[in-house]
Amino acid sequence: MHTDEAFLKYESSREGLSNEEAKKRLSIYGPNQLEEKNKVTPFKVLIRQLSNVIVWVLAAAAIIALMAHEVINFWAINVIILFVILMGFLQEYRAEKAMEALRKFVQPVTRVRRNGTLKEISSMDVVPGDILVLESGDMVPADALIIEMVGLRVEEAALTGESRPVNKDKDDFIYAGTQVVHGKCTALVTSTGMKTKLGEIAGLVQQEEETTPLQEKIEKLARTLAVIALTASLVTLFMGISKGAPVTEMLLIAIALAVAAVPEGLPLTMTITLANGMRHMAKQNAIIRKMLGVETLGSVTVICTDKTGTLTRNEMVVRKIVLPGKELDVTGVGYEPIGSILYGRTPIDVENEKGLELLLRAGALCNNAALEESNNEWKGVGDPTEIALLVAAAKAGIWKQEMDDELPRLQEVIFTSERKMMSTLHEAQDQEIAFTKGAPEMVLDRCTRIYGPSGVRALAEQDREEMLEKNRELAQRTYRVLALAYRSLNSKSEELEKDMIFLGLVAMLDPPREEAKKAIETCHRAGIKVVMITGDNQETAKAIARDIGLSDGTVCLDNITDEKIRDIVADGAITGTELDELDDEEFRSVVEGINIYARARPEQKLRIIRALQEKGHVVAMTGDGVNDAPALRKADIGVAMGVKGTDVAREASVMVLQDDNFATIVEAVKRGRGIYANIEKFTTYLVSRNFTEIMLILIAIILLGFNYIPLLALQILFINMFNEVIPAISLGMDPIRDSIMYKKPRDPKEEILNRRNLTLVISIALTMSIISFLVFLLADPFADVQKARTLTFLTIVSMALFVPNAFRSLDEPAIKMGLLSNRLMLGGMLITLLLILSVVYIPLFQLVFELTPLSLEDWVLPVGAAFLTLLIAEGIKLVARGRKEDADTNIQC
Repeated sequence: MHTDEAFLKYESSREGLSNEEAKKRLSIYGPNQLEEKNKVTPFKVLIRQLSNVIVWVLAAAAIIALMAHEVINFWAINVIILFVILMGFLQEYRAEKAMEALRKFVQPVTRVRRNGTLKEISSMDVVPGDILVLESGDMVPADALIIEMVGLRVEEAALTGESRPVNKDKDDFIYAGTQVVHGKCTALVTSTGMKTKLGEIAGLVQQEEETTPLQEKIEKLARTLAVIALTASLVTLFMGISKGAPVTEMLLIAIALAVAAVPEGLPLTMTITLANGMRHMAKQNAIIRKMLGVETLGSVTVICTDKTGTLTRNEMVVRKIVLPGKELDVTGVGYEPIGSILYGRTPIDVENEKGLELLLRAGALCNNAALEESNNEWKGVGDPTEIALLVAAAKAGIWKQEMDDELPRLQEVIFTSERKMMSTLHEAQDQEIAFTKGAPEMVLDRCTRIYGPSGVRALAEQDREEMLEKNRELAQRTYRVLALAYRSLNSKSEELEKDMIFLGLVAMLDPPREEAKKAIETCHRAGIKVVMITGDNQETAKAIARDIGLSDGTVCLDNITDEKIRDIVADGAITGTELDELDDEEFRSVVEGINIYARARPEQKLRIIRALQEKGHVVAMTGDGVNDAPALRKADIGVAMGVKGTDVAREASVMVLQDDNFATIVEAVKRGRGIYANIEKFTTYLVSRNFTEIMLILIAIILLGFNYIPLLALQILFINMFNEVIPAISLGMDPIRDSIMYKKPRDPKEEILNRRNLTLVISIALTMSIISFLVFLLADPFADVQKARTLTFLTIVSMALFVPNAFRSLDEPAIKMGLLSNRLMLGGMLITLLLILSVVYIPLFQLVFELTPLSLEDWVLPVGAAFLTLLIAEGIKLVARGRKEDADTNIQC
């Protein structure tokens, strides 16, 4: 289809649709999105509850009770089944909806031309007839016909499976879901949503949610414990029958023990904990795209970060302009085009400074950004560096839109990380003019002349050295410096970037984020190494590093005999060119001592990650461009920029920063550590509680026989259903303490029930079962077995009022945690207390659970025993912790 035919068919133009027409078409065609496969529905969640093993075990117990004519037990068990299904449904559906909301949180955006103005809108709002403006790194949001293009290559793996980029020309189609990997284009949207080619195969491209290693560990642990529990239950059953105990009663007790010992609350509690953690991360501007990221964050040992916008504010403002023989200051703040260009304290008249005027025009024309005023606020669309150039030109009365009309663009040679410059060709009255901007050393290499105070003259070696020295001086003061040049072309065969006329330097300031310094200090305390990777020159990188407390560092040179390597890495900083001079073995030997990579190319990030991972590190890597995607995928945690990042980078990442802030990464690491610590807490608690009842029954059978069992089947089921999950969930949502960042990173291979945690499980479970058995004996079961069972039952249930506090930290004393800091646990304790009072004093529940009402004096024994358990648990923690040597939290060379 030809462009003109397409404009007629879709009733559009190069200026794009009007806002009113776009709104009208959105109501006709609907949002630009695919119909979601495997969408969570209440029915699917309900079916999952019915497939729960515990439901079937309880159903078996109900059938046995009915066969034994235990009508009360039968109906009580059915009530418990309904409760299990209802609680599981409510919690899991809520967690699923929270996860779904997070997946929708990062809505992709795209740039379109409407009413002749470049605008950034949600990709969901794209409609047929819109004019897309795409460049390298963008995802194509809809099927579209190319109107204009420059060096366009598109990766169509989402459609064809072929990862090799495809060259595209004018009047070719580009398709939704594909990625622009080189060049730029404008295109007319022809299809959106399910009408696109991607929509036709939507069912094939949507993926199932992956199972993470942590989930697999939990499931494996649950299976192992289930086998142990069932084995112990069968042993109890056969021991009882062999000694003449009633078969029906023993079946009920065996099933109750099996239910009690199986940690069925583990998967549910973990799902709620992860969903809650991810929701809190989202509030802190860190969006976790894959659940794998939550567990890996706690193990990160190295964070490799970009400089611009991550360690700095990404608020580029031109502060200085260096012309041959003259240095000027530029006033004003932000994107508002109000300010002056001063020589000393005297404002400069740009019309009388032709060299300055040419430089500002070059910055405005060799530029793909846009500056516009909306609701009395100036906003920039595009790269912050280019926006800063537009603002500087506007302060002198030079506006890009007017320049584009006066000198229409004919061609563009796009910026790449290898060339480190960009050029545009424009049509003048009787000739063509090329403008170039880029790294000073690269631009100067292409220049043979310079625009001095008296006009154009030959570029002398002294001029070159003076400009490079000025570049170094400004870079050391944390300025980002660009050079600008131009040339006139009399023939189309002439090269754009050859024999250029040097105009001068533009120095922009992007101040460090105030919070970056504190975040880096936190990283150092937490045993996390911070590495800066930037395209800026080495002096700028070092200056920023000093300002934020990321020292140049020193490399341990004792084992390095090669003088070349010693010279390159002696100060902990290295350039991309110097990195290329090192082979893989040489680089691995020094990689842990390097803090700064300057003039680095995106593809070198991949090499840095590999070297660090080969040294055993867990690496988080930031990235924003299409060339960063391989490194983001290779990193243990790929972190994409949500503000200045490309769609390709976001798709390759595990985590997206909504504010592009380094401090947000550190906060996410802290929360990741806290989430894993909470998983350890509730796992240790649940497993210890689950084995308390089975140990108690086995102790009683061995010592007293089957006539004096401390707990009946329904009592065990009540403890299991109402007395364990609520404290476990409250532990999963325990507030994360700052002290978590004073510990070294967790070994990702470490099991949840490591040696310390396993010691706590066995010791505390044995303690709770022995104390409960002693209460049973002190209550004299030989005189009144029902009252003895009541006191034993209340002892175990009352332990839920105290013992969970011991698990709020597996290292520190419970008193340090603060009783009022976990409100959910306080609420759980109140609910537990009300349940206890209900089953003991409401006649119906007394009858169902075979309990005896107690006097106030009777409560002293079970409550005192439960509190004693907390004290003993604290003592066990102290012994298990032992003496630990202070870990060296810094990476040693």
